[in-house]
Amino acid sequence: MSTCGKVCTRQLSYDIIRKMSKRVVVGMSGGVDSAVAACMLKEQGYEVVGLFMRNWHEKDGSDNCTADEDYYDVRGVCNRIGIPYYSVDFSKEYYDRVFTHFVDEYAKGRTPNPDVLCNREIKFSSFASHAKSLGADYIATGHYAGVRKADCGNLLIRAKDDNKDQTYFLNQLKSEQLDNVIFPLCNLDKPAVRAYAAKYGISVADKKDSTGICFIGERNFRNFLSQYIPMKEGVIKDLCGRVVGRHNGVFYYTAGQRRGLGIGGIDGAGEGKWFVVDKDVKSNVLYVSQGDESMLYKGKVSCPNFNFISMRPDGPVIDCEVRIRHRQKLQRAKAYVTGNSVEIAFDTPQRAPAIGQYAVLYLGDICLGGGVIERAYD
Repeated sequence: MSTCGKVCTRQLSYDIIRKMSKRVVVGMSGGVDSAVAACMLKEQGYEVVGLFMRNWHEKDGSDNCTADEDYYDVRGVCNRIGIPYYSVDFSKEYYDRVFTHFVDEYAKGRTPNPDVLCNREIKFSSFASHAKSLGADYIATGHYAGVRKADCGNLLIRAKDDNKDQTYFLNQLKSEQLDNVIFPLCNLDKPAVRAYAAKYGISVADKKDSTGICFIGERNFRNFLSQYIPMKEGVIKDLCGRVVGRHNGVFYYTAGQRRGLGIGGIDGAGEGKWFVVDKDVKSNVLYVSQGDESMLYKGKVSCPNFNFISMRPDGPVIDCEVRIRHRQKLQRAKAYVTGNSVEIAFDTPQRAPAIGQYAVLYLGDICLGGGVIERAYD
């Protein structure tokens, strides 16, 4: 008998019996978060099924060994907690609906976030549809987030662990995509999740969190990107037009970046760090400055195609909080709404808002939604 399922039949409550008739398909990644989500749901009395998504294959057709290792861990976890498991390949959907957009954005000199589209297009679309074909009443994932029902629809709720909160990556979902979705980890912090996994003897209790591009994983980003976008060496100029170095491709850099510029030994240069100010993709020129970073700070950003998950403002102005990158502390701001367009004015100017990234709005613990930053200005 599974460790998570040791419940005396005579002690089964009505609630547990009711849940046993409900099937939950859990998106299993091979990591500790999805493992604990599945185990918690099994312990609560649901009929739980694990589903592993393989969403990436190398260009030469070779297997992604990281995915193989993750699937091995999924099998171990599912066997440990006593649930069936399946694997499904969404690599074509991922390539067509997420990865091509990712490459196109970089080719334009922008800074995309594929994890956001992956959630909208794969995890809460293709995965959800496949889960229903397996008889799912609910789907669940290991995201640190929550769902609350309201008259206007499903509200996306911030997680208890603000450091791990993943609502930023879920900002492009629609209310209907949150129907019958369970986020078991909403009220847990990461140490509690690992402690839970250790308590139930789950093998991935201490497994390192995954990083890198969604489903592609950790790798040399420059080498990887160069397979899809032709790179060309070019010059690095300061704002006076003086050549201060060379780059291997402007696509690798983003506004505000300090590392990896390789600038040094410039006559007359000060002691301050060099940082990226802008890039001209057409001319293949990277522009940098040194020392004073005040030019990087912008008071406003605009998002012409903003996605409100369910709750829309009653008036044209929202006093709210904003994130323009994951794990950033929430920033006070006013959002001015005109149709589907939102202009955000920060109480405090923000350093280097990246064109192509998302600005995400919050009202208390509710994530209202987000939009791609198309312009940053004073």
